[in-house]
Amino acid sequence: MNLVEILRFAVRGVVANRLRSSLTVLGVLIGVASVILLVGVGTSSQQEVEESIESLGTNTLTVSASFGQGTRTRFTDLTAAIAADLEDSELIPNVAGVSPVAGTTATAVWDGSEYDIGSVVGSDEDYLTAANHTLAEGTGLAAADVEAGSRVVVIGSTVAEELFGGADPIGEQISLGGSMYTVVGVLEEQSSSTGFTDANDIAVAPLTAVQRTLTGYGALSQILVQSTSSDTVDAAESEVSAVLDGLLHVEAGQSAPFQITNAAELLETQADTAETFTVLLGAVAAISLLVGGIGITNIMMVSVTERTREIGIRKALGAPRRVILTQFLAEATALSLLGGGLGVAVAYACSAFTIAGYETVIVPGTVALALGVSMAIGLFFGGYPASRAAKLRPIDALRYE
Repeated sequence: MNLVEILRFAVRGVVANRLRSSLTVLGVLIGVASVILLVGVGTSSQQEVEESIESLGTNTLTVSASFGQGTRTRFTDLTAAIAADLEDSELIPNVAGVSPVAGTTATAVWDGSEYDIGSVVGSDEDYLTAANHTLAEGTGLAAADVEAGSRVVVIGSTVAEELFGGADPIGEQISLGGSMYTVVGVLEEQSSSTGFTDANDIAVAPLTAVQRTLTGYGALSQILVQSTSSDTVDAAESEVSAVLDGLLHVEAGQSAPFQITNAAELLETQADTAETFTVLLGAVAAISLLVGGIGITNIMMVSVTERTREIGIRKALGAPRRVILTQFLAEATALSLLGGGLGVAVAYACSAFTIAGYETVIVPGTVALALGVSMAIGLFFGGYPASRAAKLRPIDALRYE
């Protein structure tokens, strides 16, 4: 018996029990589709986290007040004066700019429209560059605006849409926390970070104006430091830390009353975390593939039992063990490959929808791996039933009732 005839018998065996075969295929289908979709969701979340952190700029350092532990920790508010002294220091050659940041929230009102802005930032003319924002239209903050405390504001795309709809916001005046500000620019849309915050829900105004009308002259939220390039971030971090230690009179053995966050290090950490999350999602989905494999074993064991007399007759007529073995392996593999192919099709169809707020990114390598695993499942889980069928003695098989 040649290979074509063996495959023909295998197909006939699968088709003979359509319902049973369909349910077995369904188990593999669910497993393959789950693996592809969940890995796709994990990949999508990983990409969003990376894009969000990269949007901060990989050459950006963020200085914030420290909330360290221990009796040696001393707390000191970060102020505009400290930011100015840091910027004027001659000991930071790898620093391109220093921007003080005062953050708050405020309600914006324009022509009857009202919107609660999630992030109102008071800073200087270098903030947009340091925070890696780009303008879609209009202008940014000018040094003269910061010095004079001018009530001008640059808004994010979400704020522009919520307040103005399709109207042009440039030159319009909005009420920000009860004070009138003139819109001078609109920022390019950025990808939102983790699904919990909107990077475009922002308004940026001169620090002096924000302190005068919204936050008061208390502590800063943070100080944004931009290094000269992504290659000098570590050197800039060391320089900033040393200068701040001097400005804040940090003694030896005493915990610094500030902490510096390196965007590049944060990107690496978050990428590793997201990758682990993706692997865990794939592992959970792989369990359903295992269940599908067990289903194949079950169906093939039943098939061998039902066809014991057929196997005996064929062996009595001279069919060798390898023919019987190949036939049942082919049946098991056909079931798993059919389920795998349909699972890929279902995964691609479902990728058009968002899952848990994320767009599904189909990874070609995952598709190939899922198909390969489904084929391996057919061979592995079909191996025992096929071997059992091949080992049947003709006389025992013919006596089977």
